[in-house]
Amino acid sequence: MKKYLSFILSIILALLLVSCDPANKPARGVEDEIYVFADSLEYEELRLALETVFQKEIFTPQPEKIFTLKPKPIIELEKFKNRKNIIIAAPLNSGSVTSEFIDAILDSSSKANILSDSSYFIQKYNIWAKNQLVTFMTGPSIQQLEFEILRNGDNLLYAYQKISDKRLYESLYNPTYEKKEIEGKLLQDYGWVIYVQADYKLAMNKHDDNFVWLRRSPGSDMERWIFVHWIDDASPAYLNVDSIRVIRNRITEKFYRTTWDEAYVHIAEDYFTTNEVNFKGKYAIFTQGLWELNIKGMGGPFVNYTFFDEKTNRIYMLDGSVYAPKYYKRNLIQQMDVTLQSFFTADELTESRRKELLKAAK
Repeated sequence: MKKYLSFILSIILALLLVSCDPANKPARGVEDEIYVFADSLEYEELRLALETVFQKEIFTPQPEKIFTLKPKPIIELEKFKNRKNIIIAAPLNSGSVTSEFIDAILDSSSKANILSDSSYFIQKYNIWAKNQLVTFMTGPSIQQLEFEILRNGDNLLYAYQKISDKRLYESLYNPTYEKKEIEGKLLQDYGWVIYVQADYKLAMNKHDDNFVWLRRSPGSDMERWIFVHWIDDASPAYLNVDSIRVIRNRITEKFYRTTWDEAYVHIAEDYFTTNEVNFKGKYAIFTQGLWELNIKGMGGPFVNYTFFDEKTNRIYMLDGSVYAPKYYKRNLIQQMDVTLQSFFTADELTESRRKELLKAAK
């Protein structure tokens, strides 16, 4: 048995060493799946911690997991090594096949750090595919590894969310399908720009209200809405959760109304979470929640970034909503999130990019 395991490990290691090619192909697979390579008994002991960290639920309004874990034995690594998100987990010196694999690829310094409780996670990008993240999780014991996964859960989840956003960003932003004339007009009139895909329309442009609404597939069963609202000569004091709720409800009550003008959108009470985040170097509050009509009957998820820009002395609110009652919406709301992150003020653009967009606006 030992000879068989050593043979398998040698094959896997050989593949590992020859596959680190910078010209490799893009990572494959479903965006919200993480392949976890671990021995079955060790995975069972780590399962709850891994699910707690990576399978957190968002509500759209039905509960959907941020990621879904796909456990696999290490001997199947070659078969799935080109997947987007991978975890390889085992304690050191447990005698399992995965433990032997991790032991074989770590140098003596790394092992010493792990055994002294100072290092548990090694993250590697682009090992077997472009835009891939592989995390090696190990520790001196299964109990200690479980504890460290939970203790470092936010950072572990963040790493997989950011690489996922990067992949989505590269797939969404195609200059061939970009409405530069709208982007240029927004830059010219208001001093900011956001990426506008070809199938979005400028549904509303209210100069006096500092409000712009971009809309995709109106009247369909998969609508997406983006609005940008800003407050001139503002104070950072607006950056609090209560103000964000009030401002968003005020804006949507005024502009997100039904065609017969009897109903409007507001924030639902069922699900509303906020986090302090870094938005392009600025302190921002990220909000994720549900919207609904005040008369009920329609609803969906939204994401929102609100931040203060010192150079323009403005509070900006960037908001993306989804209405897709027949579909799972986890990936759609991620697309909204990534699109909001394409927002730049004029000062943040290169000179060549400013000239390109302003020329398109004429």
